[in-house]
Amino acid sequence: MDVGLKKINTILPVSLNLSGSKSETNRLLLLQAFFSDISIQNISSSDDSVVMQNALTTTDAVIDVHHAGTAMRFLTAYFSLQHNREIILTGSDRMKQRPISILVDALRSLGANIDYTEKEGFPPLKIKGKTILKNSVSIDANVSSQYITALMLIASNLKEGLQITLNGEITSLPYIKMTLSLLNQVGIEAVMNDNSIKVFPRNDNEKSISITVESDWSSVSYFYSIIALSPVGSAITLSSFKEDSLQGDIALVEIYKSFGVTTVFNGEEITLTKVELQKMLTTINLSLNSTPDIAQTIAVTCLGLGIECYLTGLHTLKIKETDRLEALKTELEKFGAVVMVTNDSLEMNTSAVNIGQSSDAVSIATYNDHRMAMAFAPLALKNSIIIEDSEVVSKSYPAFWNDLEKLGFILNKT
Repeated sequence: MDVGLKKINTILPVSLNLSGSKSETNRLLLLQAFFSDISIQNISSSDDSVVMQNALTTTDAVIDVHHAGTAMRFLTAYFSLQHNREIILTGSDRMKQRPISILVDALRSLGANIDYTEKEGFPPLKIKGKTILKNSVSIDANVSSQYITALMLIASNLKEGLQITLNGEITSLPYIKMTLSLLNQVGIEAVMNDNSIKVFPRNDNEKSISITVESDWSSVSYFYSIIALSPVGSAITLSSFKEDSLQGDIALVEIYKSFGVTTVFNGEEITLTKVELQKMLTTINLSLNSTPDIAQTIAVTCLGLGIECYLTGLHTLKIKETDRLEALKTELEKFGAVVMVTNDSLEMNTSAVNIGQSSDAVSIATYNDHRMAMAFAPLALKNSIIIEDSEVVSKSYPAFWNDLEKLGFILNKT
């Protein structure tokens, strides 16, 4: 189903409650599968988290995670420890193009029994669960933090815990720190020093542990973009968020000040307000190595405001639901932007951008990528647009279109 968004001039000042973070949820779901004394509140409603829950409770021999990359990485590690159980872990066609050899090699070095059933280095995987006795592993740290997190999440279930040595520059460090914090919260001692992580076995816990998942900062990025593209004085209130969030995408608070968006914390609510800048921004240069999931949102915000941008630290975007850099280039250029991408960066010149100069709607392809759909939606404040395959947002934010309607966006579903 496609969604047409008619150009609007302003938004309504409403309050929205966003679902729990899928990043936190999926980590906690795996830990809960190991330790039944953990209970989780405000679980993410995302497709990825539903897939994760189903995979952890099914007795099927074939487990299909569809597009859920986090589930693929975490479950590869999890099922390696499920003694006397054999499964095939598979996914969508795009999932079969997303490399997983770095994690598989690390698990094999520990003694895991994992085979590729189709293309070497890629899913599907045949996993025969077994008891793993080794207690140290080395892994490349510059490709995906999810590989590292997968090892961290199973580490406390090993007899002697796990010493993880990280090789090279660490990408998406906030997500590793999130995992460390969650491990500590559920009673697992875990420490990180430079490029070394040590996770200890979990002691028996006499009391049950309840953790409430914070709402998703990646999802709130789209509202930062909406406010940035709105008239001065526009505001949205969102919950539930923490000023000391574990999520790296809280970096939005500082980044969007440059676009005239202020953030006020009040308890577990945040209010985003558009303010007038003393000096209009003409260009922005950002390294997003720690927060690559907000790159698409920032690029579209810059397009809508006519700001040139140079974004780096984006190498992980090549192996996401789509090649996000090439997808961004294609869709941004529909508005007249000149875009250059490398394996690690995106540079956009907006001098020839023609957004808002025509009444014709611009159709945006989404490439089976939820973030492409949601990142471009705020442009309806500048130009009528059509978001193709709009249901893709359910991967992380099923209520997205309903929430936009509450803000006053005019949707036509076809």
